Amino acid sequence: MPGFPFLEISPATKLIHRLTLKLALLTLANAGWSSLVTRKYERTKNKDYKLVGELSSDSEAFLRAVEAITGAPISYGNQVKVLTNGDQIFPAMLDAICSAEKTLNLVTFVYWKGPIAPQIAEAICEKAQEGVKCNVLLDAIGAAPIDLRLIEKMENAGVKVAWFRPPRWHNIKKLNNRTHRKILVVDGKIGFTGGVGIAEEWMGDAQDPLHWRDTHVRVEGPAVRGLQGAFCENWLEATGEVLAGEDYLPSLPTLPGDICAQVTRSSAGKGDTNIETLFFLAIASAQERLWLTTAYFVPRPALVDVLTRAAKRGVDVRVLVPGPHMNHKIARIAGRVNYSKLMKKGVRIYEYQPTMLHAKTLVVDSAWSTIGSTNFDNRSFALNDEVNISFHNRTLARALEKQFLLDLERSREFQERKWSRRALWKKILEKLSSIFSPQL
Repeated sequence: MPGFPFLEISPATKLIHRLTLKLALLTLANAGWSSLVTRKYERTKNKDYKLVGELSSDSEAFLRAVEAITGAPISYGNQVKVLTNGDQIFPAMLDAICSAEKTLNLVTFVYWKGPIAPQIAEAICEKAQEGVKCNVLLDAIGAAPIDLRLIEKMENAGVKVAWFRPPRWHNIKKLNNRTHRKILVVDGKIGFTGGVGIAEEWMGDAQDPLHWRDTHVRVEGPAVRGLQGAFCENWLEATGEVLAGEDYLPSLPTLPGDICAQVTRSSAGKGDTNIETLFFLAIASAQERLWLTTAYFVPRPALVDVLTRAAKRGVDVRVLVPGPHMNHKIARIAGRVNYSKLMKKGVRIYEYQPTMLHAKTLVVDSAWSTIGSTNFDNRSFALNDEVNISFHNRTLARALEKQFLLDLERSREFQERKWSRRALWKKILEKLSSIFSPQL
């Protein structure tokens, strides 16, 4: 304020005021949720993980463990293509939609605005008008910003559109449990999943702060049935319809290439933590390297310990998270409370600088990898419905490692000594924000 320099508000103070307001709102929300938060977090929050027996991610024994514990069947004979950013992802999805002959299923947490939103809707409408059975499932919270005219247009074309868990008095206890899955399945034979939502933020090639960095995957072969199953599970709850028969679940013969894949899904409605178990098994089995890319990194203490134990036994553990363009600031701050402990134990942490990093991938020992909708936080591990597809294939793992190294070139690595000297007010904000980690 002119003439009163002692009353001028510094940028740091403004940030504190904004975050204090957000924290106050979250406190009220959290108080309301406290009696509603599902038991899933209660059953896991005080438990550590311990691997009994020896396991290597580059082994059949690892695949059997994932299958037995998470219920993800091992399937061979799949063909897979990793897609990076909207310029690769959306054309591939549109091509698949246009190829549909019998059925088309789409579930997404995000369906917002921008040129891609009507483009996807129009492509689905055209297939519905041709007689293809088209089902679109939107999360009632995540996809709320959609232009309602697109829904009207799809319904008029014959598309079945449903909302997943819309706010109702009778399902208030489930309101905090969303479907965070992003799945497209065409004719039960071609499947897509990953981190990409349908909005202008995902268009382009991560060339500027307005266009996000993300990873998706296109799959053909027996593993597609797992993706279809994840869609059908959510569709059944939303509509009461059980999708079955050859049009939805055709015979899927093995394809040349023999890529081994497993689809793991967690359902918040059942209290499953299959995805969290999958990540634990992968981390505990790592022998040489473990490279994690995640949009939101707010792990509970047990998972922090798993990462530090991996680093302690000599594994090259690197974590890549969003930097200054992160869309949920409180999650960024809450996650940072773990940085000192992780770095002291040898975990290397990087923040992606050019734009919002929304990809969710994990690569272990240049042999095993996973791609999906799951972030490294309690919301993904215990509250939301998620799906990941994992591959035991060195070619795919190395391709993801190559992309990881390219992303590191555009990232900033934290230095533990410098980080420990950060301002006291930042440390306080981290501690305050971490209170809400169970909901982030």
